[in-house]
Amino acid sequence: MTARPPSTPQRSHARSNRARILACARQEFARDPDASLDDIARAAGVVRRTLYGHFPSRQALIAALAEEAAQSVEQAFTDARRPGTDPATALARMTLAVWAVGDRYRMLISLGRRDLGEEGIRAALAPARAEATSLLERGQHEGVFALDLPAPILAQAVESLVLTVLEAQDPSAWSDPTGEAGAIAALTAAGLTPASARTCVRAVRTGQDRQTTG
Repeated sequence: MTARPPSTPQRSHARSNRARILACARQEFARDPDASLDDIARAAGVVRRTLYGHFPSRQALIAALAEEAAQSVEQAFTDARRPGTDPATALARMTLAVWAVGDRYRMLISLGRRDLGEEGIRAALAPARAEATSLLERGQHEGVFALDLPAPILAQAVESLVLTVLEAQDPSAWSDPTGEAGAIAALTAAGLTPASARTCVRAVRTGQDRQTTG
């Protein structure tokens, strides 16, 4: 007798469980980077078998969180695009748009390095890096960004800087809740003067985007 495929309610329940596990994993890892799968199962209100059915290992769970984060970053980039925007303003928009996403998944930076390795982090960010590289190439061609480094290397440098700023945030000491400092740092790393970077980022944040940046 051929087994019937799972019914729609069953599939919906499975999707709901998976989403709840991922949401609780974000919270638990932010609270305690060493949280176990049992801790996360309890927080999500599911039995161990249910969690292991979706994520057979800690590495699999963190990889799923990294994929979720990468998709959120791509969506943030999509939402930040504006036709005809100059490269500096576009880079500021992208950095600011991704900041809330980065803050939600900040714990993944250190977790990813430990559980997925640098290559795992780089793979998750590859689509975002490709778009940033294209933007930096355009900015270099238009004379907006520095030419000292090839665009792919510059993109990696800017990415590393933004990740470092995100990871370093500590509300008790220093934090950048709006992403303004991170965006200014990214533009400065790309070759703008600090004053131009600050003016550009603040224009984006106040809705007075400039079409050209001096």
